[in-house]
Amino acid sequence: MAYEKRFDGRGFDELRPMEAKVGVVKNADGSAMFKIGKTTAIAAVYGPRELHPKFLQNPETGILRVDYNMLPFSGHGDRVKPGGSRRSREICKVMENALLPVLDLKDWPNSVVDVFVDFPQTDAGTRCAGICAASLALADAGVAMKDMVTAVAIGKVEDKIVVDLNYEEDSYEHGSDVPIAMLPNSGKITVIQMDGEITPEDLVVIFAKAEAACRKIYDVQKAALRAKFKKQEDVS
Repeated sequence: MAYEKRFDGRGFDELRPMEAKVGVVKNADGSAMFKIGKTTAIAAVYGPRELHPKFLQNPETGILRVDYNMLPFSGHGDRVKPGGSRRSREICKVMENALLPVLDLKDWPNSVVDVFVDFPQTDAGTRCAGICAASLALADAGVAMKDMVTAVAIGKVEDKIVVDLNYEEDSYEHGSDVPIAMLPNSGKITVIQMDGEITPEDLVVIFAKAEAACRKIYDVQKAALRAKFKKQEDVS
């Protein structure tokens, strides 16, 4: 069966409209909002700060801790149950793995950098949007980073490989989903997951499309950071 037209009318290589802003949470050390389509992620960074309880401390380096939270009425279908779940814990670990390669926390032994990512609205791609928002928030907090981290989900619906799946495509019966986190300057991949069946030939195409999409996401991230710095310069 052929997938001739996407549910929302986009081209097969087209990302949903994006928007990003930093400094959105007043009392955080760094924060950011990243919106793609109807999925909105708000990330707030606190730290580095001393880690408690002390038995969790690492005397050789600081640690990164990510909290992923979908608000109760953020998504499609039933109300999201408050509190942690196995899925949310898995996504927290995925986000930590995506972000850690660009961080060097050895100057802050026994400390923690906490990243809280909340979703007031979702329409698929939450882990990818969360990674993009968290990367921006870490940069806004002044945490030393080797690169930004971008992320996008590439999938296959029937016979077509599509960029940035929405809810209808993500939940499609005969579809596959490959979330990828990538460092835009080096092209290195920090996280790749797969839900469904993908051939090796399709995977080569997916990597190429992910790289092109992540460059576009990176442009949005850079524009958000520059907008904040320009605003600060104008005020001073």
